[in-house]
Amino acid sequence: MESIQSTKQRFEIIGNDPKLNRAIEKAIQVAPTDISVLVTGESGVGKESLPKIIHSQSHRKHAKYIAVNCGAIPEGTIDSELFGHEKGAFTGATSTRRGYFEVADGGTIFLDEVGELPLTTQVRLLRVLENGEFLKVGSSQVQKTDVRIVAATNIQMFEAIKKEKFREDLYYRLSTVEIHIPPLRERQEDIHLLFRKFASDFGQKYKMPTIRLENDAIQLLLKYRWPGNVRQLRNIAEQISVLEKGRNISLSILNGYLPKTSNSTLPAIIEGGKKEGDFSNEREILYKVLFDMKGDLHDLKKLTLELLKNNDTEKVQEENENLIRKIYGSDGAKIPEEESNPLEVLRLPEPYVEQTAHTPIQEDKYHFAEEIQEEGTLSLHDKELELIKKSLERNRGKRKVAAAELGISERTLYRKIKQYDL
Repeated sequence: MESIQSTKQRFEIIGNDPKLNRAIEKAIQVAPTDISVLVTGESGVGKESLPKIIHSQSHRKHAKYIAVNCGAIPEGTIDSELFGHEKGAFTGATSTRRGYFEVADGGTIFLDEVGELPLTTQVRLLRVLENGEFLKVGSSQVQKTDVRIVAATNIQMFEAIKKEKFREDLYYRLSTVEIHIPPLRERQEDIHLLFRKFASDFGQKYKMPTIRLENDAIQLLLKYRWPGNVRQLRNIAEQISVLEKGRNISLSILNGYLPKTSNSTLPAIIEGGKKEGDFSNEREILYKVLFDMKGDLHDLKKLTLELLKNNDTEKVQEENENLIRKIYGSDGAKIPEEESNPLEVLRLPEPYVEQTAHTPIQEDKYHFAEEIQEEGTLSLHDKELELIKKSLERNRGKRKVAAAELGISERTLYRKIKQYDL
């Protein structure tokens, strides 16, 4: 069994990051077995190197190694490419063709971008993994194959399973051992090392002196997010090597080659983006306005009850004018003429006014039956807690319904419930 360092030298893998070393170590350990391996990682991290390591250190190393890019083969022909077809199986099938699984019998097949496989092809692949059997397109004769399958993907497999784009049983068959390659932004110490290697290679290739980065350019190189990972870093090194006349690269020159769409000072974007339920300044302002409106509504309801119970228009008019001044601003604010009459402001329907002179008000009969509580000065935290409690009570503890009513995600509501110990 080769050491990690000798394996990196053999396959020209640059870097000393512990996560990268762990991925290579797992590949070396699993190589002598025949179990399936799933290599995961973002696009451009170099996932294609691990299947080669696994094949070269297995007992199949003298048999065929075939790499297949599943995302590059049209859906209509991928079954024929993988499993072969019989003559006349479809239009254009003028002869019998052997598929990759037949050709690679006894060897290793690397299925790159396996998450792009159509569902029908996934069923066929599952059968190969389970018992080594497959059918050619247009044939009813079962054939056997003995291949080691190593797959790779840059998509979130559980998200694909949730969206029913990938079979869950196939995922667990493929990922008997899962090896993750970290993105370049998590291997910061390797970035400049890789750049120097690429710059040296392109200097020799194009027969020109090797480019060198100035100190401020090196700092920019390390801070940049590299969404395209090693592949993007290699392309940048090649562009600068070919296009720049000077061999010393400054900060401004390097910055001109980095895409402006990616902010190098931002942290990595996590799955799901900004957490739902995190209060922005705009949301805090909106809550404050709503809570102020709620307080004014309570005052208005108290005023209305006084009018319905006592029919004391003089007292109500005085309180109503105070309320209007509160809504419109300072005590000296001018009250609009159309709102100087308390009955006009409240806009009570006639049956309510007539009833006050003859019949005592039964509060339970109207929406005013809820107890009007005196509200003190509460913080935004208390108001939020109150809203969550009321919504949960109103929906009988059903978090999904309560979350929809509050306009937040169920996960955020669950976090709030734990936070407030509800």
